[in-house]
Amino acid sequence: MTAKFGSSSSNGATLAICQWGFDDEANHLLLQNDLPAMRWVGGPEIELIAIATGGRIVPRFSELTPEKLGIAAVVKEISFGTTKDHMLVIQECKNTRAVTIFIRGGNKMIIEEAKRALHDALCITRNLIRDNRIVYGGGASEISCALAVNQAADKCPSLEQDAMRAFADAMEVIPMALAENSGFNPIHTMAVVRARQVKEKNPYLGIDCLHHNTNDMKQQHVVETLIGKKQQISLATQVVRMILKIDDIRGSGGERGLNA
Repeated sequence: MTAKFGSSSSNGATLAICQWGFDDEANHLLLQNDLPAMRWVGGPEIELIAIATGGRIVPRFSELTPEKLGIAAVVKEISFGTTKDHMLVIQECKNTRAVTIFIRGGNKMIIEEAKRALHDALCITRNLIRDNRIVYGGGASEISCALAVNQAADKCPSLEQDAMRAFADAMEVIPMALAENSGFNPIHTMAVVRARQVKEKNPYLGIDCLHHNTNDMKQQHVVETLIGKKQQISLATQVVRMILKIDDIRGSGGERGLNA
């Protein structure tokens, strides 16, 4: 893969980037033609460079054509840190939407934790781009859903209403866990917030985990993506249905285990 900056070769290439390195003959020809090159670039990295510069990855020099060249304005080497580590930076590429996030930290554990946090943030951004609808957090959406399911269960004349009420009770486990982790009495706090949602008809009321003296998650700006919340509930429901399909579990020696 090449990046085009001037016209130092017959096809217009001014920089060659290779994944597996060059042999002696290739090194000699590159030196004779004053063509700078990068060797031993990883597979994922060279693919990202190709996407950013708009270039094509070719297996040999003879297949290079001006149409397959990528375009970038600046390629420079920078040093950083006390160890004077070096990094090659390619800027002002043809595809300006492609960016690289560089994470630095005191040790490997901090870097890995930062990478996980950044990955979660990028996934949330992706979900909002796919569907920008949100629900309010702090257990507010779960309490509101539980109330709606209980109301629907009251109108169900069959035995299915017991399953619906059990589903509603399961939804309330999340705000109760939030209350317990925040140092509140989970049962009392849950009962108060549930009663306020019914009385005030305000589905934004949740658990005040940050101790801001307000249970209105809209005022606290605590939100979650709708697509993420739907996925959580869907996966949890699928797990329960899978467990309920198990009739019997037998261990070694013919011992019986769980009956479902």
